Amino acid sequence: MESLVYQQVKKFKQKYPMTISWRLKAHCKVIDQHLNPGEEVRFAFAAQKNNNPLDIITTYVIVVTNKRIILGQKRMLFGYFFTSITPDLFNDLKVKMGLIWGTVIIDTVREKVFLSNIQREALDEIETAISEYMMEEKIKYGPMKPKC
Repeated sequence: MESLVYQQVKKFKQKYPMTISWRLKAHCKVIDQHLNPGEEVRFAFAAQKNNNPLDIITTYVIVVTNKRIILGQKRMLFGYFFTSITPDLFNDLKVKMGLIWGTVIIDTVREKVFLSNIQREALDEIETAISEYMMEEKIKYGPMKPKC
């Protein structure tokens, strides 16, 4: 039986076939193993985690849950990479559209996460999913007060 994450990523890939991604089932297993009890998958997609449109071997699966944004990649031989972005670490979101593909940049307190080689038509859907989630979660933290 296919996991919910894999089903959503597969649906995304069918809807946006020009998005460059490989080994989706293996990457989804990394995400599945790190989902916490009570965590619900809201949106899932695949992209290359880099800022180079010619680098097509760093596919990640990205999932927006009701608690965080998570990124996972199964390495070729052994091990995996996993990143969790919680709402308190989220700063900003940028979308860049190129001639063929687009890039989504998630700016966090510690780093900028570049998600590239995404089919242009998918950018609006990804931006909406991430922005709506983050706006909902940021409300829970209350108004930010400037530090003097």
